[in-house]
Amino acid sequence: MNPISCCARRVALTAALTAWATGAAAQAAPDTAAAPASAHALSFNVALTSDYRYRGISQSRLKPAISAGADYSHASGFYVGTWLTSIRWIKDAGGDAPLEWDLYGGYKGTAGPLGYDVGLLHYNYPRHRLGVSPNTTEVYGALTWNVLTLKYSHALTNLFGFADSRHSGYLDLSATFDLGDGWSVVPHVGRQWVRHNSASSYTDYAVTVNKDFGNGLVASAGVQGTNADKALYTTPSGRFTGRTGLVVGLKYNF
Repeated sequence: MNPISCCARRVALTAALTAWATGAAAQAAPDTAAAPASAHALSFNVALTSDYRYRGISQSRLKPAISAGADYSHASGFYVGTWLTSIRWIKDAGGDAPLEWDLYGGYKGTAGPLGYDVGLLHYNYPRHRLGVSPNTTEVYGALTWNVLTLKYSHALTNLFGFADSRHSGYLDLSATFDLGDGWSVVPHVGRQWVRHNSASSYTDYAVTVNKDFGNGLVASAGVQGTNADKALYTTPSGRFTGRTGLVVGLKYNF
């Protein structure tokens, strides 16, 4: 055998084996490293409801309302958000604000079997033109265990236009039962204390059924009501805003 030819063959064979090994390793390795999950989350929502109820009282004169919101959260647990909705109660009170604009922020976390949420919420009614400002700021804290959530909100200002009502409070107990296939039922009871105006204090209740269709679309239907004093929560047109009634809604999260 020609020694030069033999050497050339050995070199060619070595090169071929090296190329094969390099190609196999390249195929075994991923093209790129998996991107780390972002610590930031931004979401938006729009909704339509047959009646905007807050703490059992209609804010839209028992008529439909439309709303939209935006939320930012960080993996550490901090969050901020804003929400706007159409309203009618300011006009019923003699003012002029057609919108409610909420700003909020807080922190969520867990401690053993408990989840907790603490934060600050400001309700703003631009151009309200009322004698006593309805703009309200509350601090809140909530504890969640299993299906139960207990939340308390404390007013740092006058409460929704009630004079001398600073330090009013609202206690909210609710439960969320997952029925499977996107269905859930949420019973709720709450108590609103209006400081220095006990006649305006009341208890509210609700049972709501939700259906999550996926892709951010959620429908809801529920019965809501209160034991509020009819004389104090009736509009100039004669509508009792705390009456028991059916409320349906459709919300899209994206």
